[in-house]
Amino acid sequence: MIVTLTANPSLDRTVALPGPLERGEVQRAVSVSQESGGKGVNVSRALVASGLETLAVLPGGDSDPVLAGLRDAKVPFAALAIHEPLRTNVALTEPGGVTTKINEPGPVLDEEAQEALIGLLLERAKGASWVVLAGSLPPGVPADFYATVTRRLRSADTGNSVPQIAVDSSGAPLAAAIAGDATGAVSGKPDLLKPNAEELAELAAAAGFASVSTAEELEADPEAAAAAAAAVVRSGVGAVLATLGSKGAVLVTADGAWLATHPPVTAVSTVGAGDSSLAGYLLAADQGAAPADCLRQAVAHGAAAASLPGSTVPAVHQTTPDAVTITALRKD
Repeated sequence: MIVTLTANPSLDRTVALPGPLERGEVQRAVSVSQESGGKGVNVSRALVASGLETLAVLPGGDSDPVLAGLRDAKVPFAALAIHEPLRTNVALTEPGGVTTKINEPGPVLDEEAQEALIGLLLERAKGASWVVLAGSLPPGVPADFYATVTRRLRSADTGNSVPQIAVDSSGAPLAAAIAGDATGAVSGKPDLLKPNAEELAELAAAAGFASVSTAEELEADPEAAAAAAAAVVRSGVGAVLATLGSKGAVLVTADGAWLATHPPVTAVSTVGAGDSSLAGYLLAADQGAAPADCLRQAVAHGAAAASLPGSTVPAVHQTTPDAVTITALRKD
């Protein structure tokens, strides 16, 4: 089973526009859709769509629309009861897939609620193969929250084995995931990190990589992306799955580096494509696939998600892994 933690879940509303966004003008939407969201929730939704056992752990009141949406979508979840409503995020999509997102901050989680959420996760993660810590952190939660949760998972009795841990976040929480461990006794660094190109550039700089490139340069040069990801792996992270938008993705482990590309697709919405990529990787990893084949399914899932409206997630039968080309790369 794969357990996801979404500390700052949301109700994701997607508004499709008939043409380019015109600032300061009145525009009529072509369509409006909404899904229960947040990165971890999206991963669980994608895993459910492909028939894999998963559980989404999140805060939220019993009557909150986010939890109601999970029930409707038949996504198993365990929720920490809170009194404040969860946030609503809005994505404006233009023809061609250009997306503008407006994300609310979310309700404050105080120290007591943070500890209760960690306790809920530790209890429900027993026997899990993977735990995914994903998304932004709500107000009141320190940037090193995911590193703390990682150490707690590795120190806890979670069953016969310690689950592998994947982190997908941005900004300060992502930087904290590769920061030095305070005690040195139990590592707070994940087994898998999933940045996009912009986040990879920031991580490589934080890891002390001398040849830091911009996001655009990393997307255009997979060898540079692999070298940047390798610097993050050398910092103590198990593997880096870096999504490069329409250019595909690179995967770097201690043993190798690979690029995966997919033939161009007609982009409808890029909302949740990165989350679907992570779900595809985990789907393959849970079945014992080799790293390059996990990368293959990740890119197939991401491409399929980009071709679907709103934050719709693809099932595995909607993906085309056979169309993905894998190329071995140098990582140094």
